[in-house]
Amino acid sequence: MREAEEFLRLFHAENRDSGSLQQRLDRVRYEVETVGTYRHTAEELTFGARVAWRNSARCIGRLYWRSLKVRDLRDVRTAAGVAGHCVEHLRMATNKGKIRPVISVFPPEMPQRPAPRIWNDQLIRYAGYQCPDGSVLGDPRYARFTEAMAGFGWRPPRRGAFDVLPLVVETAEEGPRMFGLPPDAVLEVPMSHPDLPWFAELGLRWHAVPVISNMRLSIGGVSYPAAPFNGWYMGTEIGARNFADTDRYDMIPVVAERLGLDTSSEDTLWRDRALVELNRAVLHSYGKAGVTITDHHTESQRFLTHLAKEESAGRKCPVDWSWIVPPMSGSLTPVFHRYYDESHQLPNFHLDDDAARRGTDGGPPCFSPRG
Repeated sequence: MREAEEFLRLFHAENRDSGSLQQRLDRVRYEVETVGTYRHTAEELTFGARVAWRNSARCIGRLYWRSLKVRDLRDVRTAAGVAGHCVEHLRMATNKGKIRPVISVFPPEMPQRPAPRIWNDQLIRYAGYQCPDGSVLGDPRYARFTEAMAGFGWRPPRRGAFDVLPLVVETAEEGPRMFGLPPDAVLEVPMSHPDLPWFAELGLRWHAVPVISNMRLSIGGVSYPAAPFNGWYMGTEIGARNFADTDRYDMIPVVAERLGLDTSSEDTLWRDRALVELNRAVLHSYGKAGVTITDHHTESQRFLTHLAKEESAGRKCPVDWSWIVPPMSGSLTPVFHRYYDESHQLPNFHLDDDAARRGTDGGPPCFSPRG
């Protein structure tokens, strides 16, 4: 009730035409005392989801929090129903490349009735196949996930570096069920470079929409474990992390070799030079394909605009510096050179602890937490 009251006071303060706060508090208190929880109105759910984005300290793209499209799917309880709506989420968010921020909110946790769960950390991830020589074909971070899917009976049509993994939805009634994503719901961008014709020969590609699906949405004391949501990519998420991290596709040495760089010593800064070209390729490719993306300099400026708007509205803007500063050229961006408010605020998104545990302890199913 404490969190419920805090949320409802916030909702009524920012929505002056929402009726009597006291009547709503009385109704919620009655529901909690009677059944142990309460049901948000459609307006409260929409507001709560948007404010959760506004309060997400690790997200640099919060300037557009008011534009979030909220899909109220609280009555969808079957695994097939959840999976089907996740596919529809992908189609809606992709929007032929003009990416739209969307959240799909499935049933909340209730006394004696667990909510559906999505075990993937994002709706779209690529498989990783462990090879006999110890290497991994595909994305090494999802090698254990891929092994678990194979144990469920998944057989990819081929074994490549960019095989889209199936979606797993678990309900209390059905247990975990696996669903393939239809190709028309997964828009992918092939990588090329504006100045280096050979870059396309590397065969890299990435999906258009990053839909986070292993974080709980918490609104006014009510927990929604299945609430996949998306914005659009910042180029460095792909170029400086997914393609560059040594525990992911580890493409920096490959690009450096093709560039003919001197890799004999770190002080030649060959890694930095390769990283820049890798990120140029990502931004170029998404632009060429007509898919929404942003660079880290532009997004940093937008974030400071968001910060100024929040401060002018008299609100604190929680920020995790280590996530807001981009993973390349950090000190060249304006978000680097200042301190921030680190207080945690609600509503918000929280990493599902159970999903993270299952991703690291080898328990079934074996899924990796968000990286």
